Amino acid sequence: MANKVTIADVARYASVSRQTVSNVLNSPEVVREETRLRVLEAVKALGYRASQAARQMRTGRSQLIAARIEPAQDDGINGFVFDRFLHGLTESAARAGYRVLLYTTDDHEAELATFDDLLGSYEPDAFVLTSTHYGDPRTAWLLDQRIPFVTFGRPWGVPPDRQYPWVDVDGAAGTAMATRYLLGLGHRRIGFLGWPAGSGVGDDRRDGWARTLAAGGTGPAEIAELDCRTQDGVPHGEAAAHALLDTDRPVTALVCASDSLALGALQAGRDIPVIGFDDTPSARAVGLTSVSQPLAEVAARCVSLLLQTLDGDGARARQAGAHDVGGRTDEGDVERGSTVTATPEAQPTYALLQPSLVRRRSA
Repeated sequence: MANKVTIADVARYASVSRQTVSNVLNSPEVVREETRLRVLEAVKALGYRASQAARQMRTGRSQLIAARIEPAQDDGINGFVFDRFLHGLTESAARAGYRVLLYTTDDHEAELATFDDLLGSYEPDAFVLTSTHYGDPRTAWLLDQRIPFVTFGRPWGVPPDRQYPWVDVDGAAGTAMATRYLLGLGHRRIGFLGWPAGSGVGDDRRDGWARTLAAGGTGPAEIAELDCRTQDGVPHGEAAAHALLDTDRPVTALVCASDSLALGALQAGRDIPVIGFDDTPSARAVGLTSVSQPLAEVAARCVSLLLQTLDGDGARARQAGAHDVGGRTDEGDVERGSTVTATPEAQPTYALLQPSLVRRRSA
């Protein structure tokens, strides 16, 4: 068995002090670039691996970020969003020296119990939450316990004194982009297939469609007539599409709150433009035009905000957030918006990222 490589071995190989090696591994911003690269070359050449136990004793941190695996979707379509997000989160965390601790629960009561158990057993440094909603008890619990966290999703209905770091994608901008595109093709009877009222994400996506139609001259009564709410899923999308198509004044195009609803609309068998949301593999397979979320950037921003909270000065946050941020390069024509980031006193507390419209043959 080969002898274990130590920090002293790396220091000798790179002709620097052990403190310099430690700085490169833990606080690279204080080391000159030339020296940092020389030390990293030595680390790679010798195959050095930092002791996690030693680091935890020195910093008082576990280097773990806890995140939930979302429940499996019945149709296997929309779960893609969270799978991609977790993949990006794991990559961004690893670059910053952290690992993602995954857990799963059936409901919020069980999740709060899981928080308590994880903190007692593994001591994660922070949490990343997904699928936020009005009255979310998880954020309130973590705030009360003063546990660092960030959410993929806005603080829907949270009062100003209970705000927290968050990253989200502007769903209203996505559906507005889709609606403007259809208006540009000459459509005026553009229907919307969305979820029941009360969902922060669903209401946001509906608002982008409704505001864009109103700006184009459609009146409130007609907008209400073009709006169809239903549960998510392919069969629900097909039924909702028929409700807007089998009338005396059928819609001529559809904007949908999800790819599942859009795929259902395609099964309604009418040759009209249909646009989905999330740009899932299913959308690509059938040529569905869809709104794409920059999930790699969402994940990188989440890690950046967490490190900013944990480190205080945000130096490592900027380092972690500088990777894998950008638009898609998949098939299809892509239209992008721009990102909005809050930067009070140069310390961002949230980021609202812009989606892109990937145009394919369905529209």
